[in-house]
Amino acid sequence: MPLPTITGTARIVADPELRFTQSGKAACSVRLAFNSRRLNKQTNEWEDGDTFWVRGTAWDRLAEHVAESLAKGMEVVVAGELRTESWEKDGQKQQSPALLIRSIGPSLAFATASVTKAGASSGGQAPAGQRPAPVRPQPQDDPWATGPAASDEPPF
Repeated sequence: MPLPTITGTARIVADPELRFTQSGKAACSVRLAFNSRRLNKQTNEWEDGDTFWVRGTAWDRLAEHVAESLAKGMEVVVAGELRTESWEKDGQKQQSPALLIRSIGPSLAFATASVTKAGASSGGQAPAGQRPAPVRPQPQDDPWATGPAASDEPPF
């Protein structure tokens, strides 16, 4: 049976922590809080409902991108698989929910973002003193391949 998946909007409650395994594989841990905050129309005040706290983990290039792009306090849209982490502490078995992050990015509901396509082999970063690998050029007739148009109208 497949693991349950979750997709939602959460708040990052601590700066992402990037680590590397002994084999060099990147892993980034992100603490997330999902809550059901809503506006009470009678009082015109925001009310917090239940909060679901979870530690998410991203791997490989996604882990590096998370560490470079996201920070404490940001609202993000995240998707992944829910799991249960188990460990033993002082002879007691402990369990906690965990999220294997498959996709994560800033929520644009109350913020803006600038996106830069990462190079395929470098994970988005060039070695010190070198320029990043060029991204494959787009066809000349691709209206989205150029910078912002001079007008506010879409290019179609």
